[in-house]
Amino acid sequence: MRPCATLLALVLAGPLSGSPAWAEPVSCGVVLMHGKWGMPQSPYLKPVLQKLEPACQVKLLEMPWSRLRLYDKPYAEAVAQIRQAVSEFRQAGVQWVAVGGQSFGANAALAYMAQVGDVDAVLPMAPGHVPENFYPIPEVRRGIDAARQAVASGQGDALVEMTDINQGQRREVKAPAAALWSYFDPQGWANMALSAQNFRKAVPVFWAIGTHDSLYPSISAAIYQKLPAHADSQYLVVQANHATTPEVASEALLNWVKARTGR
Repeated sequence: MRPCATLLALVLAGPLSGSPAWAEPVSCGVVLMHGKWGMPQSPYLKPVLQKLEPACQVKLLEMPWSRLRLYDKPYAEAVAQIRQAVSEFRQAGVQWVAVGGQSFGANAALAYMAQVGDVDAVLPMAPGHVPENFYPIPEVRRGIDAARQAVASGQGDALVEMTDINQGQRREVKAPAAALWSYFDPQGWANMALSAQNFRKAVPVFWAIGTHDSLYPSISAAIYQKLPAHADSQYLVVQANHATTPEVASEALLNWVKARTGR
């Protein structure tokens, strides 16, 4: 790790408890979500899955931003999908449940905690999708404005064409106006800074960011600092890019989860 990355990690990382508060290990479950245009069996999340599965149950979800769905449902339904997975863990008696993901999946984990807030930890890795940064781009803004106008006129089901951007790649998408607006409204649920400052309760957060990620260091750190303080939260800086951050951070994530659950 470069000196500046090390310093940032030390400044932003919360102290880690030496041992969990409980005497016996507790069962744990993790809901993991892929990034934009990805799929549940994301190669970026595979190393995380392999690390976590011996210690926790893991659910992989296909979200509305997958390469097959391309915003077929609005953010509220994505949150409902996550809530169902969390509920299934609770109904099965799982005692400690976390939500996390890579890129847009991390965005969703933050949004879930702001909109529902019924989990025990949040695990954002290489958080991504920043609608307030997309809106100034003319070819993107045209689609966002069309979606907003359709929603305002009561035509949320109308299909709208928009240029989507993912790590410099562009793709033309056509989706219901209400769905597109829910993900690209600059002040909507996908705004990670707003989600971070509106958590329903303070929970420990394991946040991993790579030194070669476009959000490092300023945007990522600024969002993290809006989270409610928790003694067990950790801000981890790794030598990685947007795609490889989960893999590089996976061992540290496993150790962090074990420390929370006594596994």
